[in-house]
Amino acid sequence: MYFKQFYLGCLAHASYLIGSEGEAAVVDPQRDVDEYIKEATAQKLEIKYIIETHLHADFVSGHRELAARTGAEIVFSRTAQATFKHRAVKDGEELKLGKVVLRIMETPGHTPESICILVTDTAVSDKPQKILTGDTLFIGDVGRPDLAGGKGYTPQMMAGLMYDTLHEKLLRLADEVEVYPAHGAGSMCGKNMSNERSSTIGEQRKFNYALKPMAKDEFVRMMTVDLAEAPAYFPKDAEMNRTGAEVLSQLPKAEPLTPKQVRDLTSQTNSLLYGESQTGSLRYLILDVRTAAEFGAGHVPGSLNVGLGGQFAMWAGTLIPLTTPIVIVADSESQVPEAQMRLARVGSENVKGYLAGGVDEWQRSGFELVTVPQISVAELSTLILEQTWLQILDVRRSPEYASGHVPRAFHAPLATLSQTIRNLQLDPAKPTAVICAGGFRSSAATSILQENGFTNLMNVTGGTTAWVNAGHPVEILPKS
Repeated sequence: MYFKQFYLGCLAHASYLIGSEGEAAVVDPQRDVDEYIKEATAQKLEIKYIIETHLHADFVSGHRELAARTGAEIVFSRTAQATFKHRAVKDGEELKLGKVVLRIMETPGHTPESICILVTDTAVSDKPQKILTGDTLFIGDVGRPDLAGGKGYTPQMMAGLMYDTLHEKLLRLADEVEVYPAHGAGSMCGKNMSNERSSTIGEQRKFNYALKPMAKDEFVRMMTVDLAEAPAYFPKDAEMNRTGAEVLSQLPKAEPLTPKQVRDLTSQTNSLLYGESQTGSLRYLILDVRTAAEFGAGHVPGSLNVGLGGQFAMWAGTLIPLTTPIVIVADSESQVPEAQMRLARVGSENVKGYLAGGVDEWQRSGFELVTVPQISVAELSTLILEQTWLQILDVRRSPEYASGHVPRAFHAPLATLSQTIRNLQLDPAKPTAVICAGGFRSSAATSILQENGFTNLMNVTGGTTAWVNAGHPVEILPKS
């Protein structure tokens, strides 16, 4: 058997290629599918099946493009109700690739249509060796149960289904069966995922908090509290996957724009107040994809910083409505198609252009740049001692903040900052240091704060990770 995991860091997404005797299957493909075709060709494999473990909400799949380019059959659960030609499978059904047998397990819980794929290489043994668990079982976690509300299921109903799936199916597998999920740490599809990308049923039985012995009602309560708000693009991406996304090559290329054109497109509106204007026209947003340091050194007023070096696609999808027209500001023109493709991975297909020549050309044209000073944790510690009026804003998720934060730090998660900013007990005129885990999310937050009137901002490089590593004190919230 040939088996390979493909891992896409910016979405914390894992997909798989499985092959035997010239036949192959791709499981949970990302939207850009070239690497699967290239790898299958190199291994002399013909892609026969494209299997989706569920209707993914956090990214747009490339199943239809991959099928069009290879002639492979798309496989979904019978309950997915996909609207294009596909093979609808049920519990116990088997797909064969040479000497490899893929057995379908219906495993509702994360979503109603979730399936897992039990992999048996009969050339080795008649017993299954691996299971591809999609978003049902992660390493250290299980899938969140609140993404099926629009289908008539409550989170409590889905958590109950998840309990049954785990105890009646997955935990009955042998300890040595290897576990390969569709996501890792950083994904919004769970809340406690490990950085490990594979494990075994036995290891998960020992160390996964959600698999500890407990009553069903206790499990349901545990799985339905302290859930981070799901990004607005999640249900839209799930529907795109149900109907099938456009081929990437059909998306229009971003056009080069002069500084004056960019200014004219954006000067009539506050670019970070998303949605439709009072006249009904969509507002343009300037998306700066450079690093936090480059953004801080000088950026176009009103731009949002989501750097390509971090979890770009997830945060761009979270912070920017999918219908928003986007103008990209990049370090080089080669980054523009990369940014456009990565936006398309989460369903954002509305890139209208990019600033030709970048911020250097903007400045040469006589337009001002705005800065955000970058400070180290040592400098932050000194400022806390010297300036009692310093405001500190932590924009990590609630569990991160609760587990340890800089003393006196206010809390407002980045994902909802645009909606909660007016309720913050912060003075926009006072010095404000913004912090996250490493400096990526906090830079995005400074751009949102800047657009909402904050005039004395600092981004903390290295974030709370550097703060803790340097031995500075933290405050920990008591567990409820």
